[in-house]
Amino acid sequence: MQEQPRRQSRIQRKNREAILTAALREFSARGFSGTTIDQIAETAGLSKPNVLYYFQSKDAIHTALLRGMLDLWLGPLRDLRAEGDPADQILAYARRKLEMSRDYPQESRLFANEVLQGAERLAPILGGELRELVDQKSALISGWVAQGKIAQVDPHHLLFSIWALTQHYADFEVQVRAVLGPDHDPYAEAQVFLDLLYRRLLKPQLRE
Repeated sequence: MQEQPRRQSRIQRKNREAILTAALREFSARGFSGTTIDQIAETAGLSKPNVLYYFQSKDAIHTALLRGMLDLWLGPLRDLRAEGDPADQILAYARRKLEMSRDYPQESRLFANEVLQGAERLAPILGGELRELVDQKSALISGWVAQGKIAQVDPHHLLFSIWALTQHYADFEVQVRAVLGPDHDPYAEAQVFLDLLYRRLLKPQLRE
């Protein structure tokens, strides 16, 4: 009989969450190479041995963060369904991605830093689970195109554009806010713009 993993106590769950929260802050600000276990421990309010009790290495902490973040990040794409109006489905996806950039900016910057450094720790996921999901949803979008429900668009590049136009507001938030000034809400304004942009892009052309 296979031994079941031990259930963590409330204190253990609290400490593990504190470590991951601290690591997210440090990794998103300093990158992987610029972050140390000592910095994570200090930010978490724990000793270094205590941190290493929960995670064997800095790499293990980083990998746990990336896997948890990717699962969160892929949720809106998984929710893209065949049912309902295709344009509304895609617009809802873009809106959710923008909301996630607003609500999880550190996670977005962590992912961006990892990709810029070659994404060695993410390679199995990017070339596996992510690619399979994107191919699946691209086939769905291609079906909508073939049925004339949305305009002729390349489904992969449509998704790439949504990622770029939404995650930009998290990854380059300092620049966006500096350019717009203090009297602007970049996320609210971006949502209006993106809705208009994609609604026009996806509008099917009348066939003669």
